[in-house]
Amino acid sequence: MSSAPPAPRVIAVVGPTAAGKSDLGVFLAQRLGGEVVNADSMQLYRGMDIGTAKLTPEERGGVPHHLLDVWDVTVTASVAEYQRLARERIDALLAAGRWPILVGGSGLYVRGAVDNLEFPGTDPEVRARLEEELALRGPGALHARLAAADPEAARAILPGNGRRIVRALEVIEITGRPFTANLPGPDSVYDTLQIGVDVSRPELDERIARRVDRMWEAGLVDEVRALGARGLREGRTASRALGYQQILAALDGACTLEEARAETVRATKRFARRQDSWFRRDPRVHWLSGAAADLAELPRLALSLVERPVTA
Repeated sequence: MSSAPPAPRVIAVVGPTAAGKSDLGVFLAQRLGGEVVNADSMQLYRGMDIGTAKLTPEERGGVPHHLLDVWDVTVTASVAEYQRLARERIDALLAAGRWPILVGGSGLYVRGAVDNLEFPGTDPEVRARLEEELALRGPGALHARLAAADPEAARAILPGNGRRIVRALEVIEITGRPFTANLPGPDSVYDTLQIGVDVSRPELDERIARRVDRMWEAGLVDEVRALGARGLREGRTASRALGYQQILAALDGACTLEEARAETVRATKRFARRQDSWFRRDPRVHWLSGAAADLAELPRLALSLVERPVTA
């Protein structure tokens, strides 16, 4: 007599950009009877398709994908709002007997979806003062202040990401605690299996360079031009996305398009290292090799993890 199939639970496929998370997520959803819930902060934006490596409808293999194309590019991202949307979708899938397959490399979004996190509110006066300082002094000065107040947060936030630096400093001022102190230890609200896709740095760097080349060839510059006409420059979050920020600078005459491409590769490599560092700190992540030599085994090993009972 065969054993009953395991009851649906949340699976989070995580890791750095270009590691192969999206394809693994589709495979698991197909095999388990699941649906993908996006956990990439930039894929929530409508029209940001090429530069975020958003799967095409054909690449999704018939699997429903949720929380793609939710916001206009002028909307400022909110982890708290994403948390609400993601849990709403996860709860609906579990109630329907479907497996929610959370896929993405935005670490705080993943934690917001599956962990017991409450995000501090905002103080308009504090926010306005910090944003004025950002405009006057630039993100570098504020990042240096963040590094002194909360070194761990400074390591996790890119020095050029003024929006996130301002938010971290705002939370510190509102709560009187380091930004990272407001992120408690692992405390899942769902029965969750986290699978990390691991690729060595040299191979990942090569993949990133090839991916950026493919994005340029696929028309990323034209995509950015079109989004610029829809308010991309005014979008505090979307305008900072990798590739989009660099191309906007080129279109504004600050550099050439070839320089923008090279900077996109460099910035994406740095970002991938930060992603990897974030997920490595979570002991609940089960790491599997996504190297080219191991790709054939990756789906089988991922399924074998699904069949084990959750221990963390």
